Amino acid sequence: MYEVELKVQAAHEPIREALAAREATRLGTVRQADTYYDAPHRSFADTDEALRLRHETREGGTEEREGDTAEDEREMTHLAYKGPLIEAASKTREEAETAVADPDATGAILAALGFAPAARVTKHRERFVLGAYTVALDSVEDLGTFVEVERTVEADDGIGAARDGARELLADLGLDPDDQIRTSYLELLLDAPDADGSTDG
Repeated sequence: MYEVELKVQAAHEPIREALAAREATRLGTVRQADTYYDAPHRSFADTDEALRLRHETREGGTEEREGDTAEDEREMTHLAYKGPLIEAASKTREEAETAVADPDATGAILAALGFAPAARVTKHRERFVLGAYTVALDSVEDLGTFVEVERTVEADDGIGAARDGARELLADLGLDPDDQIRTSYLELLLDAPDADGSTDG
């Protein structure tokens, strides 16, 4: 599976208004705390790969999802592998992700195998669905506000169409696709002055 994504740095309120005018479906707001790991057998910084453990908490005041019955459904954790960027025109990577039932046990397994926490990225994300795309309004601690447009495709022959659609959607929302940032939040934080690898506020 491939994640096709375009990201720009932008204020949120004009985009929120544009999404409302286009009757986008609001999914609510979550807090995401992402822990990235270094591998014992190769440098992910050198290979442009990432191994991420994400703990996500739905925040108060967001819309309830159909079928919600328990408080613990407000929290979830996923483990994801992200491959290197595969094209220059977008932030597209091969991705594999799975839900994690016990985050502490997963962390212990990774540690026993030699994977060490490298950095943490924390953000608040407001999500919308518009057509085949998810639009995220991200407030990243120590970085600022960003807008991401993304969708997943099963095979690489769908990447071009997905990328072009993402560019069209960004433009329709009043943003310039040529302003896209292909650098991940992790890389932006690690490149920031006085970065210490911890951004969990």
